[in-house]
Amino acid sequence: MIRNLFAAALIAALSAGLLTAVIQHFRVTPLILHAETFEGEGGGHSHGEEAVAQDHTHDAIATLEEEPEEWAPADGFERTAYTTLATVLAAAGFALVIGAVSMFANIPITFANGYLWGIAGFLAFSLAPAYGLAPELPGMPAAEVFPRQLWWVGTALATGGAILLLAKTRAGWAFAVAAALVIAPHIIGAPIGPDEPSAVPAHLATEFAAITLGTSAVFWLVLGTLFGKLNDVFARNRVTATAGVPA
Repeated sequence: MIRNLFAAALIAALSAGLLTAVIQHFRVTPLILHAETFEGEGGGHSHGEEAVAQDHTHDAIATLEEEPEEWAPADGFERTAYTTLATVLAAAGFALVIGAVSMFANIPITFANGYLWGIAGFLAFSLAPAYGLAPELPGMPAAEVFPRQLWWVGTALATGGAILLLAKTRAGWAFAVAAALVIAPHIIGAPIGPDEPSAVPAHLATEFAAITLGTSAVFWLVLGTLFGKLNDVFARNRVTATAGVPA
C-alpha cells in the first residue's frame, strides 16, 4: 500500500509539476522578466558598484569595487529547465506531504475526494500565506528571508491543521479551535518589508499575484485529483492481484 501511495504521489507530482511549469513559462516568467528591468530603480537596493575610500591622504583615491554577483541560470532554455525541475521537485514534496497526512490521519485520497485534498492544499500552502505575504516580483521591497519563511511555514501548518481537524470532526469545539488556528498567524502578522518606494508598477505586481495564485490553484486541483485517481487504480489492481492468488 505504501509503495502504491508513493508511486501515485510521484506520478501525480510529475504531471502537475509539468503542467504548472508550462503555465509559468507563458504567464508567470514574462512578468518576472519584465519586473527585472525595474531593478535598481526607485527605492531598490543597489546591485552595481560601490565606491570605497582607500586612504585619507591629501590625494585620496576612490576606487570602485564590483560586488560579486550570485549565480543565476541564463535566460532561455537553461532558466526554463531549472524552473521546470524546481517545480516538479516541489510538486513531489507536496504530494508526499499530503500522502503522509492521508496515511496517518486515515483519510484515503480517492478520485471522489481528490479535488478536496487539492483545495485544502491550495488554502494551506498558497492562499492563507499569500494573505499576509503576497507573491513578490524582483525589485519589490521585502522583509528578511528567514522571518518570512518562518511565518509562511507557521501559517501553512496552522491552516493545514485547522482543515484536518474539521475533516476529522464536526464538533463545536473543533470549529472554534480551527478558527483560532487560521486567524492566529494573521493576528501575529507577517514580517513587514522596509518602507521604501517600489520601482515595480502596481498593476504589474497585482497581475503577478493574481496569476501566481491562479496557477497554484490549477496545480493543487490537478495534483489532488490525479493523486486520488491513481490511488483508486492502484487499489483495484492490488485487489485483483490478491484475488487471483490461490489460497
